[in-house]
Amino acid sequence: MKTATRVLAKDLWLPYETDRLTPREAAHLARRAGFGADWSEIQAAVDLAFFDVVDGLLTAGENAELDQQSQAMKAVIQAGNLPVQLPAWWLYRLQQTASQAREKLVIFWHGHFATSAAKVNSAFPMLAQNETIRQFALEPFEQMVIAISRDPAMLLYLDSATNRRNNPNENYARELMELFCLGIGNYTEHDVRELSRAFTGWEIVRGQFTFNQFQHDPTPKNLLGKAGIESGEEAIAWIVTRPAAARFVAQKLYRFYVSDLAPDPRLLEPLANCLRENQFAIRPVLRMIFTSRLFFSDLAYAKKIRSPVELAIGLLRCIGGSTSPTQLSSSLAELGQSLFYPPNVKGWDGGMRWINSTTMIGRINLVTEILTNAQTNFVGGRNRLDRRFDVSSAADAVQRVEMIWCAQPLEDSHRRKLIDIVERTVTRRDGKLLCAFKALATTAEFQLG
Repeated sequence: MKTATRVLAKDLWLPYETDRLTPREAAHLARRAGFGADWSEIQAAVDLAFFDVVDGLLTAGENAELDQQSQAMKAVIQAGNLPVQLPAWWLYRLQQTASQAREKLVIFWHGHFATSAAKVNSAFPMLAQNETIRQFALEPFEQMVIAISRDPAMLLYLDSATNRRNNPNENYARELMELFCLGIGNYTEHDVRELSRAFTGWEIVRGQFTFNQFQHDPTPKNLLGKAGIESGEEAIAWIVTRPAAARFVAQKLYRFYVSDLAPDPRLLEPLANCLRENQFAIRPVLRMIFTSRLFFSDLAYAKKIRSPVELAIGLLRCIGGSTSPTQLSSSLAELGQSLFYPPNVKGWDGGMRWINSTTMIGRINLVTEILTNAQTNFVGGRNRLDRRFDVSSAADAVQRVEMIWCAQPLEDSHRRKLIDIVERTVTRRDGKLLCAFKALATTAEFQLG
């Protein structure tokens, strides 16, 4: 085991040696870096150089039409101050985005810097925070932490807006070190008190961050072994350079993009080093993950359970579909994932926590609802779906679904059973692909991303 770990740490983060991805590899990359790709997108990806595919995902910009639609929808939500409509707004964006990798990363940061509209109770700061996260998602971590620390929604959520020099509030200081930057065991109660003093005077005035020098404690702080820190910005700059910070963020990224299973700490060190060497910029780290041997190994394939959002948006992206974001929002809330409403400051636990006897039935029902709902639209129309995926037989349908959706190949007996279901169920020319999706949705393999 020790030898294997040394090999993993030394070799598995090296670039994956290929010029072109296979269809299975292209689908795996699309699912993990974003939410998924349909058959034509996978075919396009395998015709491109491997590193060009990865760089294209990480640099893709948003289309102007979606930005305009998004702004119009935000204006309606803000006019009525309707935070309950926030999840539907984001789900619409996720269905339409041309920048899947950035939106996937925004979801990661939303769970990392978890803030709930249930407490903030206003659409304005929650939308502003969402745009802040999108703006800094791929930028150096220090910039993100400073922006989030000044963010009105976060100031309200963790009571930092009431942090006064004569009565410091320790909530945000504690969570910043425990959940956002360092992890448990890498700070002391003294550090919490000192950091809370550094943040005194950070307030909200007319909905905007304001520094109130009269409520700030200017006396020097001794934080994590460094004396003489005065401001919150200085404190953040020091915190994110601590050795534990790089390892902590590397582990969170690994668990989100590679595997739900906790890795050997030695395996994380190359990722942590990549963060340090790139001044904590996130894009180089994601590029390292998506181009690594490890990412295309059995340590990554089928090692993640799809969250409810990944399940729904991934399905729609894989079949070139879109559906009612309002109805989808309601269904996802029942499965335990309502965007803008994380369960607590730790965000969603993920992994096996997504699956139990109740949610499994709900996930199957969600897939059926999406595929059969009259409000679900498909590129080219529902009746042309089989032709768009080059499906002429039940075997074709199962093969396409297996290729674009499944994280691991199906057993031969399972594949034959699915083909038989499609042959017995669909007697007309069209409908084979959707039938194959519905049949596979009842299985454990369908839940793995």
